[in-house]
Amino acid sequence: MLTQIATLDALLDTHAAVLGRDFTGYRNHTYRVANLCVALSSNDPQQVEKIAIAAAFHDMGIWSDGTFDYLAPSVRLAKTYLAGIDRGDWIPEVTAMILQHHKITPSRDRPDWLVEPFRRADWADVSMGVLTFGLPRPFLRGLYAAWPSAGFHKRLLVLEARHLAAHPLNPLPMMRF
Repeated sequence: MLTQIATLDALLDTHAAVLGRDFTGYRNHTYRVANLCVALSSNDPQQVEKIAIAAAFHDMGIWSDGTFDYLAPSVRLAKTYLAGIDRGDWIPEVTAMILQHHKITPSRDRPDWLVEPFRRADWADVSMGVLTFGLPRPFLRGLYAAWPSAGFHKRLLVLEARHLAAHPLNPLPMMRF
């Protein structure tokens, strides 16, 4: 289990002020997603780096732009970061990871990319382990013991309720089919 990912920690620390009281919950969510994605794909250092970047930014638009329609703002943040570290070649893959992480059906566009493992990882976490995608339950329990929800799942429900009240005709703008 990965307990320290330097890039993930640095990116989250950079956005700590905007995350505010949700920092710990979001940090724990990103670590669970990163660990789940690694378990579903590879722990190759370059892959872990892509996973860390996508994990840090995948929901960040909720806080940076104050919206539940957060995929485009999250992608914008990731692209800016990747361009700033001269990793423009990673932009298509990381963008796809973010844009498709709430896709209901499997991603089949680029099987060599991390899009599908990242999608599965986020679904496994958001479902609190109901969806396992073949991962062992003891691993999932260990992950939640190391990185507890810290109110993250409850916060998502509150944010969704607020969004639904304001946008009843567009209840889940981040969902993809």
